Amino acid sequence: RSMIRSELRFPVIPPVGGNLHDDLLRDGRIPSPYDRDHEARLHWIGASNWEYEREFETPEDFPRDGRVVLRCEGLDTLATLRLNGRLLGRADNMFRTWEFDVGKRLRAGRNRLSVQFRSVLPEIRRRQRQRIVHSWNSESGPPETSGRAWIRKQACNFGWDWGPCLITCGIWRPIRLVAFDTARVRDLEVRQEHVQGRVLLRALVSTESRNDIPLMAHAQVFFRGRRVGEAVVPVRGGRAEARIPIANPHRWWPNGMGDPALYDVRVELCARRGRVLDTAARRIGLRTLRLVRRKDRWGESFCFEINGLPFFAKGANWIPADAILARLTEKDYRRLVGDTAAANMNMLRVWGGGIYESDTFYDLCDEMGILVWQDFMFACSTYPTFDRGFMESVRAEVEDNVRRLRHHPCLALWCGNNELEQGLVGPKWTDHQMSWKDYGRLFDRLLPSIVRRLDPGRDYWPGSPHSPHGDRRDFNNPRCGDAHLWNVWHGGKPFEWYRSCEHRFNSEFGFQSFPEPRTVRAYTRPGDRNLTSPIMEFHQRSGVGNRAIMQQMLDWFRMPRDFDSTLWLSQILQGLGIKYGVEHWRRSMPRGMGTLYWQINDCWPAASWSSIDFHGRWKALHYMARRFYAPLLVSAVEDHAAGSMEIHVTSDLLLPTRATVRWTLATPAGLRLRVGRIPSRAKPRSSTRVATLDFSRELGERGAAGLMLWIELDVGGHIVSRDLAMFARPKQFELSDPRLSTRARVLANGTFEVRLSAKRPALWVWLGLREVDARFSDNFFHLRPGDSQVIEVRPARPLTLARFRSRLEARSLVNTF
Repeated sequence: RSMIRSELRFPVIPPVGGNLHDDLLRDGRIPSPYDRDHEARLHWIGASNWEYEREFETPEDFPRDGRVVLRCEGLDTLATLRLNGRLLGRADNMFRTWEFDVGKRLRAGRNRLSVQFRSVLPEIRRRQRQRIVHSWNSESGPPETSGRAWIRKQACNFGWDWGPCLITCGIWRPIRLVAFDTARVRDLEVRQEHVQGRVLLRALVSTESRNDIPLMAHAQVFFRGRRVGEAVVPVRGGRAEARIPIANPHRWWPNGMGDPALYDVRVELCARRGRVLDTAARRIGLRTLRLVRRKDRWGESFCFEINGLPFFAKGANWIPADAILARLTEKDYRRLVGDTAAANMNMLRVWGGGIYESDTFYDLCDEMGILVWQDFMFACSTYPTFDRGFMESVRAEVEDNVRRLRHHPCLALWCGNNELEQGLVGPKWTDHQMSWKDYGRLFDRLLPSIVRRLDPGRDYWPGSPHSPHGDRRDFNNPRCGDAHLWNVWHGGKPFEWYRSCEHRFNSEFGFQSFPEPRTVRAYTRPGDRNLTSPIMEFHQRSGVGNRAIMQQMLDWFRMPRDFDSTLWLSQILQGLGIKYGVEHWRRSMPRGMGTLYWQINDCWPAASWSSIDFHGRWKALHYMARRFYAPLLVSAVEDHAAGSMEIHVTSDLLLPTRATVRWTLATPAGLRLRVGRIPSRAKPRSSTRVATLDFSRELGERGAAGLMLWIELDVGGHIVSRDLAMFARPKQFELSDPRLSTRARVLANGTFEVRLSAKRPALWVWLGLREVDARFSDNFFHLRPGDSQVIEVRPARPLTLARFRSRLEARSLVNTF
């Protein structure tokens, strides 16, 4: 009989499928690799072979006489598949989608699927004996991980300078049976044409058919549940194109620029009498987006433009949110992407040593207006592009992922790789470099050709960092391209060094901190809680690591009084350093048009560059990011020699804004010396120096450590930005107990409001709840005498007002020394 409903999908493997480490953990076979130094004792897992089996039932009327395929959306990595004891095929790329024909091997009733996974390490050893492929950041795993680039697998599985070596295997994305006996939709691409405010959608459908019956494609477009366009077109030669004009289009905008409006495109593949054989759907946003590279007085711009408007990219770099990917849920992604938006960011860079992220991640970025700079999965290694099999595997991988992701309005850029041009490429192959010729095979030819063919509306960038003009080895050219600025962390430069950088787009820079005491206590025992203990150093994977943190800490702050204070102070230090860079580059608009700090999230609990720790706890940096990425920003630049302060107002708003800068010059004891106000007009998407204040007389009288400049930006009676500017580093101030006081009351839904005030200046004030996690509307802010700050606190579990008050703690810088 003819089966008109062509596709019957159901999961075969989950819940058995997943990640091996997660399965062993749930079975109680291994301890958590994140506790103490357990990870080092679990490397045997990645050196072993494993097998997954699952029995499943197929109904008697399942269409085995049609086409039935086993669709595997993620196999990690060297897999052999058997159905009912017979070989189906093999897989060797973690990032590909694999389909195996199972129609003749599928039984009515009970079936058994087996997936055997071989360890990748022997294969790496074998290939390395043929030719050495060199990789960075492989110190934390077995010696053979230095050749990881032979295998198309998540690179940071093998260890990184912020993560563990957990060489995973398993069924990391779903397996499904896909059955049809007439036709199915193979692919749906939606292209947009924007002309004079009007939008035309072109729904390009490709099909797979088992016979020559006439087929039609019925395309419909919906906006917030209401149909706004449709078209019915014939399928010819396995293809159809439906053209649908959209009246009164609602544009998609990034976070902070407008509504990220979304449309749903649905295509039904129909046979005679309109019977539906298959459906496909894409959620899209109507927008134009391009990377603008235009000659200017500084060289060549590197600026993203949305719907015709250039904007400053504000954000961070994203790594896999758990080294054990199977544990990630939609809730985890929603929290992290929500925290990105909450910090006034509009862009994340998905880094090339991780994974092409889940559909959930990109869906949430679409919803929240977070643009995605998408690296292809190549990072910090040479690659065997001379190998035909390797290149064919990469071709299939890239085609799969471009097709999967291209409809997302959040997707801003395809980038070839991370940091290969930063020392891993040279005139010819060596044990530490690949040749420019072989580099070009992949990053200058194959990848851009696939993007042009499958996603022609999206820009491609060969690598990050990359200088498009002159010598490519000049990878941080300040006149063009993007830059990775690591002279502070790896080079020991002071934070002020950032102000000497005038690069066009800063796609990586960062400084580490430790997670907060609650996080550290979860992976240590009491005897471990010393920075130089074996366990604390085990959870520090950067070579310069704790030494770099402590060197800068002692340059800026007084010696912390104890272990916990050291952890907190490292976070304040980290936030201060990134603030120096971001505020400077925002002030430099339009010369520089983006900053993405390294990094927003963690994959395990450890010292790292993240602004949100592994458990989702905001570090001081993330609170500060919300302020230094605010749409309206007031900032100051000190000039010691002239004894002056420049006051700048930076705006990302689309319209001009009238504002008033209010400033107060005071002593560290809180004595007011001078006050003033500066009327200003913040130009849209620009930065303006509104005044230069001369404090040379006061500086001569009281010295650098005797002055603090408090500034705030008032718009319509509301303070939208604050800052504290200093001529001296904080350790030079004679600060006394600010005598913080708190008043708490209950709000709705288990939230509390806390009003803080201080008798004396309080620097980097933060709230906490003893033994209870909580979300705070703000933290790590400055509080001057006479002012108050209102913070909303939502505890992770219900508390009465009395219990809330008894657990509430308010601390500031003076509590750290």
